[in-house]
Amino acid sequence: MTVQNISEILGAEVLCCEDMLQHPVHTACGSDMMSDVLAFVKDQSVLLTGLCNPQVIRTAEMMDIVCIVFVRGKKPDDAMLELAQQRGIPLLVTKHRMFTACGLLYTHGLSGGARN
Repeated sequence: MTVQNISEILGAEVLCCEDMLQHPVHTACGSDMMSDVLAFVKDQSVLLTGLCNPQVIRTAEMMDIVCIVFVRGKKPDDAMLELAQQRGIPLLVTKHRMFTACGLLYTHGLSGGARN
């Protein structure tokens, strides 16, 4: 699956890094707790979150997360967009709630991104 596929499945708006849409994504993680993301997420994941602050971008960078999807229509501010652009992390926004967004990606073949 690619970032572009995720965007299409979730009906998501791409906010930055459109040149990264063909990047492969292997797993997904849905969390608002960045400590859980740091503890459990595998590399090359998409992060789905309702948390909208710069720490999300910094966590994604540390964990080699391929892209971030903000759920429930949450939109990052300009500072977050600039930070994501600098780091090459695509930001997407979907109107779906986290449970639904994760379910849609799962039914299209994306597995969970947690380490065991």
